[in-house]
Amino acid sequence: MSNHFKIAILISGRGSNMNSIIEAVKKGEINASLDVVISNNPEAKGLETAKEHGIDTKAFDLNSYTSRAEFDLAIIKFLKPRNIDLVVLAGYMLLVGADFVSAYKSNMINIHPSLLPSFIGRRPHQQALDYGVKLAGCTVHFVTEGLDDGPIIMQAAVPLLEDDNEASLAARVLKEENRILPECVNLIVEGKVKFKRSIRHEKSIN
Repeated sequence: MSNHFKIAILISGRGSNMNSIIEAVKKGEINASLDVVISNNPEAKGLETAKEHGIDTKAFDLNSYTSRAEFDLAIIKFLKPRNIDLVVLAGYMLLVGADFVSAYKSNMINIHPSLLPSFIGRRPHQQALDYGVKLAGCTVHFVTEGLDDGPIIMQAAVPLLEDDNEASLAARVLKEENRILPECVNLIVEGKVKFKRSIRHEKSIN
């Protein structure tokens, strides 16, 4: 397996979507190396999982920095010498700042548990339930400066069931997240998907 294409994954918790990428790399479905897993939460369970797979890890505690900008710059400074080709936000619960977006423009993707542009931000599953939509789902998209914004790469939908609650809907959507995120990573690794400027995102990617 070629290790020329290098991936960094950012997480905040257990790392379920991270695990799906790890498994795809191990199976040879993604021809790249997982260079490092970073978390804003030193206690994130996903860090231990990554270590068990022999992947380098690093935690950055937001409370140790005087500002979000300083925090983001510390991560950028850590990543730059590693020559990362793709940054994957896989359950990373912080909004990425302008400096971070600029440093990895067109080379950073995120997965969000809704069918964007609907239900951005926190608790999208509850938002979907409250609104009474018939379909929920998840979206993989390139990262721009806007919250849960950026060109969409792939989406997957699941129906809302009559007895659904936030937890049951989240569990079904997560299965789709685990399926499409590795697919999207592979498409980027193989050069089949690239960031494309659009009128909608003109201001955020200049």
